[in-house]
Amino acid sequence: MLLPKRVKYRRQHRGRMKGAAHKGNYVAYGDFGLQALEPSWITSNQIEAARIAMTRYIKRGGQVWIKIFPHKPITEKPAETRMGSGKGSPEYWVAVVKPGTVMFEIGGVSEELAREAMRLAMYKLPVKCKFIKKEVKECEK
Repeated sequence: MLLPKRVKYRRQHRGRMKGAAHKGNYVAYGDFGLQALEPSWITSNQIEAARIAMTRYIKRGGQVWIKIFPHKPITEKPAETRMGSGKGSPEYWVAVVKPGTVMFEIGGVSEELAREAMRLAMYKLPVKCKFIKKEVKECEK
């Protein structure tokens, strides 16, 4: 499970997820990627479940990159607690994902294998996703 080693402040505001991703919206390391199509919070458990699904399917054949990290603490108050008396304690960590963010990348495997591995990972995530390929830029001579 992913979580930060240490943070400056233990509790954060919820924030908003408006707009599209400007950073991390292209395939950088591998050959294929899994891109989010809607905004969401993705928990560290969901990231881990998707990673396990992909690596099991490719049978340690290629390489998997996780491009999102859960930096945001989500607090919860205990059950049957009265209102007031401050904010709850941090319970789990989430990654804030905007539309267009590439969450996972795979390299070193065929396209069919990568497509199926990403499909299995999609089932573990709470967002609609799409499979994308690395864009090859033509260089001028």
